Amino acid sequence: MVISKKLEKALNEQINAEMWSSNLYMAMSFYCDKEGFSGFGGWLKKQAAEELEHAYAMAGFLIQRGGTAKVGKIAEVPASWKNPLDMFKKVYEHECHVSELINKLLDMAVADKDKASEDFFWQFVREQVEEEATASEIVSKIEKFGQTALFQLDSRLGQRK
Repeated sequence: MVISKKLEKALNEQINAEMWSSNLYMAMSFYCDKEGFSGFGGWLKKQAAEELEHAYAMAGFLIQRGGTAKVGKIAEVPASWKNPLDMFKKVYEHECHVSELINKLLDMAVADKDKASEDFFWQFVREQVEEEATASEIVSKIEKFGQTALFQLDSRLGQRK
């Protein structure tokens, strides 16, 4: 079964959204490095790479299904935040937004009765649960423990492999 044109268009939009996400996390990593939070910066660089991997996986899937993967214009991302708490709140908000986008893709696949696409999108639905929980936990710890949490979290997140 060839992927529908409607789902192909939506998947190309998601590829661009993943690339924008990668740029956002890279900009956040630069901000953290500048502010002396190299652990956060390293963690965010890995997040940026993960978002690009999502874009590559989506493009590969689209091509396998007979569609054409496209890279559109990627809008500029923010470059600074008030503080790490503000930044991680934006990470959480962004991950919730990405979850909505992925859920819409899954809903489209269900409407198209495209089981292969449904299966493909479920991996991202499951991953978004983890991404939202991680970002929410970081925000919660910074809010509860303030400056002490910043330094402990910076060290912990810097250990991400």
